[in-house]
Amino acid sequence: MKIYNTTAGPVAEENGSFFLLDAAWDALTSHVAPRKKAAELLRSATLADNPLGSPQTLLPPIGRQEVWASGVTYYRSRSARMEESRDAGGGSFYDRVYEADRPELFFKAAPYRVTGDGGAVRIRKDSGWDVPEPELTLLLNPMGAITGYTIGNDMSSRSIEGENPLYLPQAKSYDGSTALGPCLYLPESPLPGDTEISIVILRNGSEAFAGQVEISQIKRSFVELANWLYREMSFPYGCFLMTGTGIVPPNDFSLKPGDEIRITIPPIGTLSNTVAGN
Repeated sequence: MKIYNTTAGPVAEENGSFFLLDAAWDALTSHVAPRKKAAELLRSATLADNPLGSPQTLLPPIGRQEVWASGVTYYRSRSARMEESRDAGGGSFYDRVYEADRPELFFKAAPYRVTGDGGAVRIRKDSGWDVPEPELTLLLNPMGAITGYTIGNDMSSRSIEGENPLYLPQAKSYDGSTALGPCLYLPESPLPGDTEISIVILRNGSEAFAGQVEISQIKRSFVELANWLYREMSFPYGCFLMTGTGIVPPNDFSLKPGDEIRITIPPIGTLSNTVAGN
């Protein structure tokens, strides 16, 4: 089951049909079992149009939740972080994080800084090396259980993080740095390990970069990451947790205004964003 956040309210997609649910978005997504709650609401739901056919009604699939992120969870991410920070003497930090018991977790965005499918993302004006990071993103309920999934774009300034690892918050958190969508996917069971994350970046209509990775390549389990995040923090509405990236463009690639970023994770869908001009 997929749930879309729209200006009219939550819209559920089930067996190719769409239904408007009589519920507040936060009440549904922070429920202990959103899929079960949505199934109950479907019994009295009314038919709705496909939200993807009316992008002006589609909102990011987030309410009052915070967005957090995990770093250095894939070997490729570890290698990229070590490469970009070598001159600053921070290369060994990322190797230690990759091997450590404690994962890297950081605050990514407040809900008002999140854009959705079809929205614009940004690169910082004071950065010269910028990339998207395509990530499977978990929906966690207030108890820390994984109740759903969405697609995340963790926009990142490699030049700022590479200058000094302590600049991570500036490299990761700024206006237009976070995209989620196009929906929440609420399956009956966890996603299988062969689920693939893929990305295509188009520049002037032509492919500038493409890559893919299976989620089985992640070093840490999703439950482990969620447990660490909830160890000393509470989230009354639940939260979103980006799980890291295993796809990193080559060092000579940097995003430019006008680039189109398409991230696909079957069976969630495709999150599309355009890079805004500075």
